[in-house]
Amino acid sequence: MSAVVAGAGPAHACFFATYEQSKHTLGHLTRHRHDHITHGLSGCLASLVHDAVSNPAEVVKQRLQMLHSPYRGVWECARRIYRAEGLRAFYRSYGTQVAMNVPFQAVHFVTYEWCQARVNPTRAYDPAAHALSGGLAGALAAAATTPLDVCKTALNTQEATADGLAQAAALVLRTSGLKGFFRGLHARVLYQMPAAAICWLTYETFKHILAKTEDGGGDGLAKDRTGGVSNAGGVGGVGGVGGGLMVLALAWGR
Repeated sequence: MSAVVAGAGPAHACFFATYEQSKHTLGHLTRHRHDHITHGLSGCLASLVHDAVSNPAEVVKQRLQMLHSPYRGVWECARRIYRAEGLRAFYRSYGTQVAMNVPFQAVHFVTYEWCQARVNPTRAYDPAAHALSGGLAGALAAAATTPLDVCKTALNTQEATADGLAQAAALVLRTSGLKGFFRGLHARVLYQMPAAAICWLTYETFKHILAKTEDGGGDGLAKDRTGGVSNAGGVGGVGGVGGGLMVLALAWGR
């Protein structure tokens, strides 16, 4: 649980702050004529920042999740990895993480914004619409990037056996065949659906509350539509921790 909290909070804070700022800036530059491209690019930029923060925690979490893991806790695991493999071990899978999360977040944000445009066209605060859009976006993005997630897991748990995306893919193919790239598909989708729904719902809820507070008790709708960039970091951190903790049991079963 400590690894989820330590990684999810700061990573999601940076993630949503980057997304809101990028969406605001790109939307202004394009005059909102290419919103799908704007949402996709903003998600990609946010992913680069998020992964740089979250990758060490992800490595520790997956080492602890291994069957018969020799590690007894988060900090012991981190220390032993650092002493045995050096700092590079925490970022061995960063390239694969980025290769997976850039398309993941592109699909995720485009799908979320597309769903919002159809089930919540006024972009008012609507908990059901936010949760539904987030869940569908998380499920679709998870299914599309499962092969890359399998390779990332191999890099994080096989220590020096594989070094890089190509070697990890070759290892999976050699040991499990093509079907190995889709191992855990259902668990990954079941993990990402509630995580994304909870994260988006929490984010949109706190964003709405803070917008109302800054607006002096008004409806806060204008600020909800235009970004709320200054609040995105803190709100995103709360959303990330909430999503991570609520699906922790599923995460341990992956």
